[in-house]
Amino acid sequence: MRQRGVALIMAIVMVAIATVLAVRIGTRASLDTRRTAGLIALDQGWHVALGAEAWAIEVLRKDREDSETDHPAERWAQPIPPLPVDGGAVRGALEDMQGRFNLNNLLLDDGTVNEAAVKRFERLLEKVGADRRWARIAADWLDSDTVPGFPDGAEDGNYLSQNPPYRAANGPVTTITELMALPGMTIEEYLRIRPYVAALPLGTKINLCTASAPLLAALVEGGTDFGDTDSLVANRRTGCFPTLDDVKATLSNEDFLALQPVISESSDWFRAVTAVSIGTSELTLYSLIERNDNGSGRTVLRSTGTE
Repeated sequence: MRQRGVALIMAIVMVAIATVLAVRIGTRASLDTRRTAGLIALDQGWHVALGAEAWAIEVLRKDREDSETDHPAERWAQPIPPLPVDGGAVRGALEDMQGRFNLNNLLLDDGTVNEAAVKRFERLLEKVGADRRWARIAADWLDSDTVPGFPDGAEDGNYLSQNPPYRAANGPVTTITELMALPGMTIEEYLRIRPYVAALPLGTKINLCTASAPLLAALVEGGTDFGDTDSLVANRRTGCFPTLDDVKATLSNEDFLALQPVISESSDWFRAVTAVSIGTSELTLYSLIERNDNGSGRTVLRSTGTE
């Protein structure tokens, strides 16, 4: 009887162990299957996003053939509603990045600070409710020297005391997220500034036809007559507003001549934002696109998940 009892207990133990192993193997297999499906979906989403990017480049090429200006009433500026793809959907939009303030324009070609651009950035920061001192700190982050600007500048001495320590860029930036490296920058301040700035090559002009109301108001000391958002939206339904002539008519000849080299009615730099959902997987691709004079375009920078 004792041997039968031991045998029964052993059998129960073996069944329990086998059950646990079976459940564990089944769970792992299920997780592996879901993980593989997710990777396949992300790979599919990536190729869909690249296709949308190529389509955006073609739209911009045709736009250059049809128009010498770039404004929100044109085809390229209309967002793509969700369109079905195999297993999900894709949607997207193009944004004119020259409708933003280019952080790299805080520099002159020789790597020194562009004081006119710093003042313009200070006015923009005030318009959007951010601290104007970030303009001088950002200029110091970019400029080629190691001497802090007075009174709000910061250079390697400030950054090497951070934890972890790092150095100033001392040159043009490729992403606006570098603003988060400035000493004292908070996520709240960064989010106030982010919609109005870009990181483009030195010397790119501000497109009057797509610039935001705060940026237009910040163009010159004392502001312009085009700082009202509702008015901009209404006037841009049919074309470029304000035009170069509109701006010229509201400024003194001296102010317009000083501003003219940094403004235009067309753009070469755009950002395509493509959001793809396949099953439970989601992918957002940000593509910085340069359009050449002949209309052809190329992708200069890609990022996923964040601007």
